[in-house]
Amino acid sequence: MSDKRAKRVRYNLKKVSSRSRLSVFRSNNHLYAQVIDDVKGVTLASASTLEKDLVKSKSDRKELAELVGKNIAKRLIEKGIKDVAFDKGKYKYHGLIKILADSARTEGLNF
Repeated sequence: MSDKRAKRVRYNLKKVSSRSRLSVFRSNNHLYAQVIDDVKGVTLASASTLEKDLVKSKSDRKELAELVGKNIAKRLIEKGIKDVAFDKGKYKYHGLIKILADSARTEGLNF
């Protein structure tokens, strides 16, 4: 089921948008976000809960998701990219995924 959703989401994103893709992955312990240029096949920026400043902080998962969203947005805006397509992959748009997306939007990303 989840693979089906991931393929459907990715297919529809690539069909309607030529923007770079903000892809999110969630493991049991960590949260990862990366922006991918599908035309060149290159990762433009990434952020995760494994970064040194986030590993040291004793925050709960919701706060960490918010920090990852802010970090990825700041890194993209520094590179001059404001418009991305949000690829939630196999996950439903709620919980940690929604928190990450909302914090990236408040930092200035458009999707």
